Parts: sequence; structure tokens; C-alpha cells
Amino acid sequence: MPPEVGSAVLSRIRLYPIKSLSPVEVPEARIGRTGGLLRDRVWALYAADGRWINGKRSPAIHFLEARFGADLASVELSVSQAPSQSAGRSRTGPGRAVFAFPADTVGAAEWFSAYFAEPVTVRHSDDGFPDDDVAPGPTILSTASLEAVCSWFPQVSLESARLRFRANLELGGMLAFEEDRLFAAEKSETLRFGIGEVDFEGSNPCARCGVPPRDPFTAEAIPDFQRQFASLRMANLPAWSPASRFDHFYRLAVNTRLPPSEAGKALRVGDALSLRWELATGR
Repeated sequence: MPPEVGSAVLSRIRLYPIKSLSPVEVPEARIGRTGGLLRDRVWALYAADGRWINGKRSPAIHFLEARFGADLASVELSVSQAPSQSAGRSRTGPGRAVFAFPADTVGAAEWFSAYFAEPVTVRHSDDGFPDDDVAPGPTILSTASLEAVCSWFPQVSLESARLRFRANLELGGMLAFEEDRLFAAEKSETLRFGIGEVDFEGSNPCARCGVPPRDPFTAEAIPDFQRQFASLRMANLPAWSPASRFDHFYRLAVNTRLPPSEAGKALRVGDALSLRWELATGR
């Protein structure tokens, strides 16, 4: 059995109300019906072919800025002026605009269509649009792990690392990669733990995509990032990390799912992590 966690606490909560766009940092968030955080990734952008428009598909998304009003009742969309060869060209329009959130999907779709120069549909779901339908709960990452990644890539600041890996919940008071203790060694099992009053089931280490190599503001990519990251992640894998869960080592953060009983409960900055060391059969 791994050693006891010291004083791990929830140090940051970030919502991403529009999938792939800017985060909002909040002191408290509630659990939704399907286990995600309320107001997290509740808008998603779709191209005419029915696929998501996101950072995996379009580096141009890095130039979009979203600023949310009080209680997330409105969003101001704008475009940064930073040029990027990887995005194809410098994007300067459309102009800044404010939309009711999450109601005005039609107006926002027109704005995004003008930006991407193709028809865009904005869809809204109170349950959100998670990347992992099997484990749609909040993603969890420790500050220490982010700091370790910054030590591997000195050109990456801590805040830049947060924006590259886009976790919902950040834990302080842990060692680097100690969040690897929050999932089981067997794929068919989940590990139960709690943060404050909320019960979680840790599912798997999160596989990363083409977004982390890119600067969040310029879209410029660090050459050979994925190979270097995977090599360093493997070399620095702690003894408590279930190596059997790493079919490759380009993985960081923990995907989770939550029992239906947790809907409506609140997570708050300062909540303590509690490990129960209970296994549950995967659902």
C-alpha cells in the first residue's frame, strides 16, 4: 500500500465554459447530473462535417479570447492580434462582441463562422461535452506535476502549463505525479477517493493530444515535445504509479467519474483529499 498523503488540498478549480477556449477560475463548483462540473464545457463548436472545432483540429483556436461576466451569464468574444505560422495566418476579425451565455448559441455561431471562415454551429448541453464519455468527471492534476513539466521544458511557465494541460482541479501539497495514486492498476477497476464532501472514482491517466506542445497564446509548438515528454515521464515514473496503465507515457492528469449520488454537491478551494483505498469494478 502506498504511503499516506500528507496535506493534499484542492488549490484551484477551473471551468472551461466553452470547449477549447479560455478558463474561468472559481472558488466553488457543483457537480452536474452526469458527474462533470456544472458550466464546464457546456458550449462546443461544430464544423459542417459534424466534428468538434477544437485545439486538436485547429491551432487558430488559440487566438480566441473568451471573458465571462458575473455568474457566467454573458461572454465577450474577441480575437488576439498575434500572428502564427502554425495557424496559417494572422487573424484580426471579427470584432469584439458580447453574447448571453449559455442562451445565445445562434449569435455566437455567426461570430465563430466569421472567424473560421466556414459555417460553425454552437451547441449547448447542461451536461457538457467531455472528451472521455466513460470518465466524464473533472480532470485532476497536482501543482507539483505541473512544476515538474516546467523543469523539463524551461520555456514553459507554470501558468502556461496550466493552460496547456487544462485540468479542472489542481491539488496542492502533493509530490510530483502523486495523482497517479488516484487510479487502480487494473483497467477494469476504479479507485475511490474523496475531495471535501464529493466522492470520486479515479479511472485512468489522461492521454494527451496535440495541444500541450503549443503556446496557449501564439500557437507556436515546442519541437519534439511529445517524444521528449513521454521519455521524461517514463524516466520519472514514481514507484506508486501503476505502470501497467501506461500503454504510452504521453499521459498526464487523472480522468474521473462520479457516482450519481454526488450530483449537486459542491467542491471548494481548500477541500482536503482523502484516500479510501477502495476498489470498484469499472462501469
